[in-house]
Amino acid sequence: MKRWSRAVALALLLVLVGCSEGAKLVQESDSGGVVTYPFKGETGYLFSRFRAEALEMIEKRCKGAYRIVREGEAKGRSRVVDNPGGSEVIGERRWGLQFRCKE
Repeated sequence: MKRWSRAVALALLLVLVGCSEGAKLVQESDSGGVVTYPFKGETGYLFSRFRAEALEMIEKRCKGAYRIVREGEAKGRSRVVDNPGGSEVIGERRWGLQFRCKE
């Protein structure tokens, strides 16, 4: 029975990791755009492991120099996760970075 429960726990972990979404370009224009990334309230948006990924996306999109015009909490999402103990609603907070590429 222990092997079965370990297998279920591992499968659940893989599903949860696969469902998480990192940095994402949600709006794009010729001169810039908006990138969002998830963060946890306890650790804050500056310490999210996805902030560096978001800044790399911006740098790649701008081919170098850019300026952050505005940043703040963006619309998050909620999802339902089914596990052996029942269903659970997980809320995800996202932080947004609006940027402009420098010429």
